Amino acid sequence: MVTNMDIHKIQIADTVIPEKKKRRITQEERIRRKKRRRKAKLIRMATMGMTFVLSLALILGVVALADFLYKKVIRKESAKTVLSDGFVTADGKKSGKWHDFYAIDLARPELDVELLTVNDFSRPGIELPEVKNIFIHYTANPGTTALQNRSYFESLGETHERSASAHFIIGCEGEIVQCIPTKEIAYAVMKRNYDSLSIECCYVREDGKFTDETYRSLIELTAWLLHKYELAPEDVLRHYDEGGKICPKYYVENEDAWEQFIEDLSEYMENVAGM
Repeated sequence: MVTNMDIHKIQIADTVIPEKKKRRITQEERIRRKKRRRKAKLIRMATMGMTFVLSLALILGVVALADFLYKKVIRKESAKTVLSDGFVTADGKKSGKWHDFYAIDLARPELDVELLTVNDFSRPGIELPEVKNIFIHYTANPGTTALQNRSYFESLGETHERSASAHFIIGCEGEIVQCIPTKEIAYAVMKRNYDSLSIECCYVREDGKFTDETYRSLIELTAWLLHKYELAPEDVLRHYDEGGKICPKYYVENEDAWEQFIEDLSEYMENVAGM
């Protein structure tokens, strides 16, 4: 017996349910979608790039501001007390690490004073206002003596070949010749003639290395000048450090040898002061 419920089930079973009509995507639509995706990607990349640039600019700005404040405010205040690895007291004298060294009575090394004749090419006779650094040079003339190099400086007053000189010359046997008073400028470091002293060193070897005698005299003379002007070992520079000239050759080509010289100089200063 077929009931109404059975007839209803048969009708549902026989009903054809149409499939959902799918939209056909044309080639033009694909191209448009692809362009939209590419545009969105470019916008994201541009946004990220702009964010990075702004962040970097902000960081650099903060660093620049901090550096400015340090130089103009903190360093300005500390400059009253800290200078050349030491401190400045109320009377302008340095103390600190090298206080004991400055305090001792340090004798001047033995030297031969052979001052140049005042002339426009080697000893202009101009006052030296201040001394901030001691510069070390080499003569670039192997095998010559201190007096021979002094004579060359003297001859420039007549030949007018060029302007050149140094306050001191140290020979290969350790002899020291003073050519210019320390209260006058020398023509040694072009941009620093008015705030520095210069020491020329003779040598024998082609590599420019100083003899042991020259080396010892250089340490003694440099230490005496540091004591005289209350400077520290880091205030001793190579000619190379001001302008890039390969001078003194050995200590430009052998950086570790220069560092060792500064260490030996510091140790000598500590020893003579009993530090």
